[in-house]
Amino acid sequence: MSLTQAKPCPISNVDFTPVADESPWYAAYTLPRHEKAVAEHLAFRQVETYLPLYLSARRWAGRRALVQLPLFPGYVFVRISARERIRVMEHPSVLRLVTFGGRPAPLAHGEIERLRAALELGKAEPFPYLVPGKRVRVKSGLLVGVEGTIVRRKGKMRLVVSVEAIQQSIIFDLDATDLESTIN
Repeated sequence: MSLTQAKPCPISNVDFTPVADESPWYAAYTLPRHEKAVAEHLAFRQVETYLPLYLSARRWAGRRALVQLPLFPGYVFVRISARERIRVMEHPSVLRLVTFGGRPAPLAHGEIERLRAALELGKAEPFPYLVPGKRVRVKSGLLVGVEGTIVRRKGKMRLVVSVEAIQQSIIFDLDATDLESTIN
């Protein structure tokens, strides 16, 4: 999918996958509002990227428009080996990789795959990161197997799924009967 051709769906995921390998995923921190350009450039340079997008209604000069925005503002996920870091860092809009203890911090194994699966099944939107509280797992319905934190928002039960490495979260509508507790 070209970034200039928006699909009419609640979630659009930009996924450039030139070569499948077992390298870990990292979160690249970008300049504000540069996520799409970074993802396109890195894909052109044969770096596997993942940029989940969502549709948002915006108003400009009295007109309403639907625009695709990054689900995690300021971040593009990249799958690279340690020696390929320079290919990502050469882009002027990439500020750094998310690190822990001064070293690039890979995302938890399978986190991107779980995020992709969840986004294919339901509409999501950004949500402020929550300090880990009571965790639940969806036991039935479209999001079965997804784990997250439960909150009430606008009178509805919602599931917050967090990507801890970048301290960002997204939220899904759900039915409380589809949930089961997990052990913290």
